[in-house]
Amino acid sequence: MAKNPPVVALLSIHPQYAEAILNGEKKVEFRKAGFSKDVTHVVIYATKPIGAVVGVFETDGSVVQSPRELWQTFSAVGGITRGDFDAYYSGRPTGVAIKIKKAKRLPEPLPLTRIQKTHPPQSFNYLSADSLAMVS
Repeated sequence: MAKNPPVVALLSIHPQYAEAILNGEKKVEFRKAGFSKDVTHVVIYATKPIGAVVGVFETDGSVVQSPRELWQTFSAVGGITRGDFDAYYSGRPTGVAIKIKKAKRLPEPLPLTRIQKTHPPQSFNYLSADSLAMVS
């Protein structure tokens, strides 16, 4: 039976959170909205001052809940302070926690052009499955 091709997203993540993911300290990535596709892999673009692709992680699904429920469920592995979490979700009825299965740091940061992108996504973009091979 043929294996389904990976579904890949490029996420813009602040450098401190990207680092926490790659160090294994952050086990979920919080987002205001989820993906419309069943994403299997996330390419991590660390925002300025790094401004480069720094790693990739496999996903283990996502959870949509109220911010209160997300905090109760994931605060111990979220890699974010309560104040920053509350500010991020201020006024939002729901949020998303993308569960991180396995993260891999790239040997050195790569420019976006390596994955045929010229601009970082505001939040995220879907990438071709071939893009995963370019950063693995």
